[in-house]
Parts: sequence; structure tokens; C-alpha cells
Amino acid sequence: MIVFRYLSREVLTTLTAVSAVLLVIIMSGRFIKYLAQAASGALDPGVLFLIMGFRLPGFLQLILPLGLFLGILLAYGRLYLESEMTVLSATGMSQQRLLGYTMIPAALVALLVGWLSLGLAPQGVTRVAQILNEQDALTEFDTLVPGRFQALREGSRVTYTQELSNDRSELGGVFISEKRLSNDGAKERGITVLVAESGRQEVQADGSRYLVLENGYRYDGNPGKADYRAIKYDTYGVLLPKPEVSSEISDREAVPTRDLIGSDNIRYQSELQWRLSIPLLVFIVTLMAVPLSRVNPRQGRFLKLLPAILLYMAYLSILIAARGALDKGKIPHALGLWWVHGVFALIGLSLLYWEPLRLKMLSRKQRAEVARG
Repeated sequence: MIVFRYLSREVLTTLTAVSAVLLVIIMSGRFIKYLAQAASGALDPGVLFLIMGFRLPGFLQLILPLGLFLGILLAYGRLYLESEMTVLSATGMSQQRLLGYTMIPAALVALLVGWLSLGLAPQGVTRVAQILNEQDALTEFDTLVPGRFQALREGSRVTYTQELSNDRSELGGVFISEKRLSNDGAKERGITVLVAESGRQEVQADGSRYLVLENGYRYDGNPGKADYRAIKYDTYGVLLPKPEVSSEISDREAVPTRDLIGSDNIRYQSELQWRLSIPLLVFIVTLMAVPLSRVNPRQGRFLKLLPAILLYMAYLSILIAARGALDKGKIPHALGLWWVHGVFALIGLSLLYWEPLRLKMLSRKQRAEVARG
């Protein structure tokens, strides 16, 4: 029991450290993406951390298996390097027994990953989709930031205001540049520039929103040509596009697991197998990591780290490719993703029993040579 607690503590401590580092790296990249959308006015900065919080279960369900895999390699590799595993082996600690001890914390990780994969992650995707739909419903006034040029409509419109009231209804020092397109939207017909001393938002009874500009100019023309037309106005109204709010969430990753069970939809069947595969992945990578962590103290603890990572990447890549093939109906549903787990389970068993078998054959060969001598 003391040995079990010691090994479990080493694995779980390393797992926590590795997973925290991986989580920071992945979330930083995604946060930068959302931050760029907020800077362009596509997202409200106030919802950034809310989105990241709901995306956290989806990140963790893939990070934890990798963290456990690396945690076993690093923790047990250190024990081999410091000859602690040699002492344990001398007291009767076989590879099979070590694997059995390791499977217990791995089962805890698998339960956590299963909870994330089957429950929390789909709920998080649903909430993120709802937030993004709400963001799509925002008007320019809801995302406008004073003193910043804001690109809208895929860059076809640029808006700037020097001042903005607290209730976001009054503007001061307004600049709007918009590309004029042909009726089919395929050809650019010029640029319209609006400047005004002030502006305000008006909402009509039918829900239509207008930007009413006061005391300004409108310039129409084509860049590079001297045929610009300037119009001075006292009041100028611009119809703001009505936001389209979608209450439907088409992402299958947001579908609750209970709705996937028994579904005839091929994509739903693939999604269910994927969610079940992630907890199963934890046990398979544990089976591979235990023999791969065995290193010679003279070779260093990182000798097998790179091949082990490549093996893990191959496992995950084949699993993702099989998921895509299952989506397209190229793989029978009964076979699904399970064959990938079977192949790598056989690889793990081969790694587990190859070294003892090799040593046994070597010992038998040495005994035969002694007998002949």
C-alpha cells in the first residue's frame, strides 16, 4: 500500500504539472483568437473569459490523457534513473504489477475525462454557441469603442467615432467608410465616405434602427480617379442592418449524449463513439506508457520520450482520421473507432511483454553457453 501511494502520488503530481502547462499553452492560443475578434468589434470584450470558461471542459478532455501519458513517462523515468525501480523490482515488483498499480489512478482520470466528454463538454459548446449567437445580434453601437477604427461586414465597412455616450446612443466625431458593390455583390463600384460632427441612434416602431448623422459631408467616388462627389448635409439617415438571431445550434458537439444514443444519424453515431473513445484512450495510453517509461540509467530519462510522443500522436491522428471516415460512411458502424483502440492495445501489450521475454531468452541463451563451456 505504501508503494502504491508513492507511485500514485508521483504520477498524479506530474500529471497535474504537465496538464497545467499544456492547458495554459492551448488556452492562450485560443484566447488570442477571441481577443482579435474583440479588437475588431466582432465580440464584446466582456464575454471573453465567459467563453473561455465554457470551453475549458473541451480542452481538458483532450489534455488529461496526454498529461497522464507524459506524467507516467516522466515520473517512472525518474524512478528508473535513480534506481528506485530497480529496488522495487528486486522486492518482487513486476511490470504487470506496476501496470495494475498505475491503472488505479488512470481509472480516476478516465472517470473525470468521461464526465467531461459525455456531460460538461457538450454543455460548454452549447453555451458558447448561444453566446456567439447573441454577439451576432449586437449592432454596431453595442460593440463600438471610441477612438478606434472598427471593421465590419468582412472589412467592407469601417466605422470610427471620437466620442460615445454612456448609453451608447450619441456619437461625436463620426467617420464611416463603406464600399459600394454591384447588385450581385460581385464587383466593387466605389467608396462612400461619411463624416459628421455628431450622430445618434433611432429605433423605429417596427424595430428598424437608423444612424442619424448631423452636420457633415458625404463623399462618393473611386480611388485613383478625380470624379469624387461631395454633398453637404444637415441631417443624414443610414439604415442599420437588422441582426439575425439564430436559436438553432447545428454543431453536433453540442448535442447532449442522451440524444446521440440510438440515433440513426451517421454523424451522431460517430460523435457518440468519439465521446466514448476519449475515456478508453486513457487506459490504452497507460498500457503503452508503463513499458515505455522503462529506461537504462546510463541512457537518461528522455531517451524514449520522443518515440513515445510520436506513438501517441500516431494513435490520436489515426483515431481522428477514422472518425472522419466513419462520418463519410467509409467504415462500418459496427467496426467504428474500436479497431484503432484494439491495434494500439496490442502494441501496448507487445511493449509490456517484449522486454521480459527478451531477457528470458537472453538468460536461456547464456545458460546454454555456460553448459556447453
